Amino acid sequence: MSTLFLTVDPGAVTPEHDAPPPDRVISGDPRFTTWNLEERDGLYAGIWECTPGAWRISYDEWEYCRILKGRSIITAGDGTRHQVGPGDSFILRPGFKGIWEVLETTRKEYVIRL
Repeated sequence: MSTLFLTVDPGAVTPEHDAPPPDRVISGDPRFTTWNLEERDGLYAGIWECTPGAWRISYDEWEYCRILKGRSIITAGDGTRHQVGPGDSFILRPGFKGIWEVLETTRKEYVIRL
C-alpha cells in the first residue's frame, strides 16, 4: 500500500465531535463531526459535517470546501448571502467574517492551509 496516496474515506479515521463556542452561537444547537484525514505542515484535509444551527465565523486560515450534502447559507460581514448545496465549491480566505447557517445537516470536503 502506498503511503503517498490517500483515499478520502471517513471510515479510515476516528471522527472528532465538537461545537462552536457558545458565545458564537446565534441559533439552534449546531454540532460538528470532523474526519481529519491529513494533518501535516499546516495543511488539513478531510470531511466535516454539521447539524442545523447558526454561528459567527472568523477565518484566519485559507479553506477550500466542496459541499457533499445538505444546505447552508454563509453570510459575509457585508451582508452578502451565499447559499450552498451539493456540488458547490468555494474558498474562504483569511479575514473572512460572517455567519454560517446550516439549514439541513451539511457535509463538506475541505482543505485548510494555515
